[in-house]
Amino acid sequence: MLKIHGVRKTFFPGTANERVALAGVDLTLAEGDFVTIIGSNGAGKSTLLNMVAGRLKPDEGKVLIDGTDMTKMKEHQRARHVGRVFQDPLTGTAPNLTIEENLSLAYLRGKSRSLGRALNQQRRDIFVDQLKSLDLGLENRLTHKVGLLSGGQRQALSLLMAGFTQPKVMLLDEHTAALDPERAALVTDLTRSIVEDGGLTTLMVTHNMEQALRVGNRLIMMHEGKIVWEADDATKNKLTVHDLLAQFANIKGATLSDKAFLG
Repeated sequence: MLKIHGVRKTFFPGTANERVALAGVDLTLAEGDFVTIIGSNGAGKSTLLNMVAGRLKPDEGKVLIDGTDMTKMKEHQRARHVGRVFQDPLTGTAPNLTIEENLSLAYLRGKSRSLGRALNQQRRDIFVDQLKSLDLGLENRLTHKVGLLSGGQRQALSLLMAGFTQPKVMLLDEHTAALDPERAALVTDLTRSIVEDGGLTTLMVTHNMEQALRVGNRLIMMHEGKIVWEADDATKNKLTVHDLLAQFANIKGATLSDKAFLG
């Protein structure tokens, strides 16, 4: 479903600030794979997600989604194929629009219909059913502006919106990092439910080692723009946080952020 082949990206090439973000990354995800990505700061994790989303273009290499070469497609052209949730709960929703209007925008992603036509009773019934799955009572607040919601509620809504149209690839970029532990645990559980129930092919970047082990069927470790280690489902289920820290210790110069130790 997702194939990343030989992708390279260097920022500020030829200057004193030159930084190699991706150094020939190869990664293939079968349909339904849920891959968690961990790594040192500046390892290239978010850059990799930006390549898949189309926010950045590679200097070399290709990105294919469901067999189609997306490398030269712009971000908005990939919108119907890629869902994404960011670290900041404010990023994935429009605060001045209502819950139902935000859901309508997600429903219309990649389509050429008007917002008004999407807000009929049939669509509202669909929205209510989807919101009930969050178990946050948002199905009773369809006409409330999203800016009135808490960070956890907005992130849960962003997650629902990202998976609403069954994207071919879901990208989760540290989407629980800005939440308190209780809400982070809630959104993590919702993530597993939405991804597994929808059979969504997913890449999730996280600094939380426990979270990386809890969800997904594969785990990869990045360092200095490369994938340096990978664990399949059977291996991952036997690992502990201390095992992951030991793997980092085996990589010369790799260090973890403080967040990683809190996970």
